[in-house]
Amino acid sequence: MGDEKVKNEAMEIMGLFQVLPRLVVFDLDYTLWPFYCECRSKNEKPSMYPQAKGILHAFKDKGVNVAIASRSPTPDIANAFLQKLEIKSMFVAQEIFSSWTHKTEHFQKINRKTAVPYNEMLFFDDENRNIQAVSKMGVTSILVGKGVNLGALRQGLSEFVKNSASVEKNKEQWRKFSKEPGSCTVTI
Repeated sequence: MGDEKVKNEAMEIMGLFQVLPRLVVFDLDYTLWPFYCECRSKNEKPSMYPQAKGILHAFKDKGVNVAIASRSPTPDIANAFLQKLEIKSMFVAQEIFSSWTHKTEHFQKINRKTAVPYNEMLFFDDENRNIQAVSKMGVTSILVGKGVNLGALRQGLSEFVKNSASVEKNKEQWRKFSKEPGSCTVTI
């Protein structure tokens, strides 16, 4: 399936959802491309998973920003590959550095750069430890098996909508509670 066809199908999938994330964050190795950067040379011609580029373009066309959170120990190779694939300029934040924090530090930096709240982000990664750590921050996080694809996109958007509805329900319950007689309200 070509990039344009994937992009159109991804746009159709996005059209099924009333709420989209403000920011979608992708890991690189085994999420956007099928290899570890540190096992490659800058001189090689990289390739992406078949549906990854079309999905990135669909998000951009829908006005949804995209970012990178990668723990690659070779950011120079990762950046060279993003340049060669002609996708580097698509990302509003690119946090590519080695870390033992399971990407929580990456997301803190992305949050500071973009001012997008964690609960308005969607994240795709191939490592469960990153998914678990970032989920605890309030980010809807999706584990991908063989790279990001249309199935993972559909799953991610479904989970994001479900999580968004739960956040809104909690806000509404708090508003009701704070207006009830006898509830503690502080005015300054």
